[in-house]
Amino acid sequence: MNLSSAVHKKIFHIISISAQKIKQNSYVIGGYVRDFLLGKTRSKDLDILTIGEGIILAKEVSKNLIPYPKIIIFKRFGTAMLEYDNQKIEFVGSRKESYHFFSRKPIIELGSLQDDQNRRDFTINTLAISLNHQDYGELIDPFGGLSDLKKKILKTPLDANKTYSDDPLRMMRAIRFATQLQFDIEKYSFQSIQKNKNRINIVSTERIVEEFNQILLSNKPSRGLFLLYKSGLLSIILPELVSLKGIEEKNGYKHKDNFYHTLQVVDNISQEKNSSIWLRWVALLHDIGKTCTKKFLPRIGWSFHAHELVGSKMVTSIFQRLKLTKGTSMKYVQKMIQHSSRPIALIGNNASDSAIRRLLFDVGNDLEDLIKLCIADITTNNIEKKNQYKKNIYLLMERIRKLEEKDRIQNWKSPISGDDIMKAFHINPCKEIGIIKNFVKDYILEGKISNDFHSAYLLMLKKGEELGFKKKVKSKI
Repeated sequence: MNLSSAVHKKIFHIISISAQKIKQNSYVIGGYVRDFLLGKTRSKDLDILTIGEGIILAKEVSKNLIPYPKIIIFKRFGTAMLEYDNQKIEFVGSRKESYHFFSRKPIIELGSLQDDQNRRDFTINTLAISLNHQDYGELIDPFGGLSDLKKKILKTPLDANKTYSDDPLRMMRAIRFATQLQFDIEKYSFQSIQKNKNRINIVSTERIVEEFNQILLSNKPSRGLFLLYKSGLLSIILPELVSLKGIEEKNGYKHKDNFYHTLQVVDNISQEKNSSIWLRWVALLHDIGKTCTKKFLPRIGWSFHAHELVGSKMVTSIFQRLKLTKGTSMKYVQKMIQHSSRPIALIGNNASDSAIRRLLFDVGNDLEDLIKLCIADITTNNIEKKNQYKKNIYLLMERIRKLEEKDRIQNWKSPISGDDIMKAFHINPCKEIGIIKNFVKDYILEGKISNDFHSAYLLMLKKGEELGFKKKVKSKI
């Protein structure tokens, strides 16, 4: 079998010679082989399996590479990694594993090639290519992984119940691979995920979220999100999302299924160029406030009043529970959800310049992402309506652009500072300084004065005098 690019051929040849010298058979296994057979872009990570000690083989290989690469040794795991020509190469000795019921950390023993293939998650990841002199390039496929690749099926090499019960993270990995590769999970294997779903509770939150984020970062996250829902895992990981599912009808009025709507919004945002993981989280959570704000109003229908504000407040507890990055990332998600409906409310000629300035002030540099979210939020199947909605948003964007060009409100900073106010009235820090600054800010945002120091300073003096302060120094203007 042709082992791919010239760089890889060179690496594999050196590994083969090194393995022969120390009398340890070696194989390239796992993701590289799978992607190679699928004809996909090669991974930058190579997994080399050796029948013996991975650290010894890594050291021998490094002697034959120029320039001499640095070896990182993980003694606890008996593995080693080196980097050559932007390629990470990990060396691991073949092993067999057994598990205690209350832990996904395996008891590891030395094993054969077959033992190592037995312990792997899916048949498509058991595929190995020999790097040994006697059968160099030969595909070793004991579980029909090649056939499963062609059929686009994910299934476990051994009994699925044991595979998922031993290491429940494999349930998340199954759904992640199904999403990324657009494969189907074999029926019995998926039933085993449903049966073992509660075993996910022994897996660390960080590992679960790592897999979840990879699903969100795929080209079509809805596939994985629906599989998570159907398996029962989503109810454990993110019950707030599952609670959106369902349509209620009353007096002839009904609302859309906000769960499926959310899945479509996440897919739409994923098609946007350079959509970050956090923008995708915004799309995922943008409607979570609808469950607890849903009300039926006679002669009007279903209302979700203030669901954006309620949803933004729910973000903190979700981020804490899932141990997601806090700080700026969480504040970004909160801000985007809170303001998610504001651009739509500004569409049309009735919206004032003042309202647009306030949006620019509140959202700042994240306005472009907010507009992407608004466009992604259009999930109607009516093409004419969809095009009209988009046209309205683009018209709003043009109006925003012209107003920002004139007034420079985006990422606005007050022309006057607290120091300016204290010096003007010879006062110490006090709450009145904040009152004056907000007064000036509101006048600028409402377009009553220009966004410049001269206008702001005059207004500051007027407001200060209204509050009982007297100007003590000469004006700067």
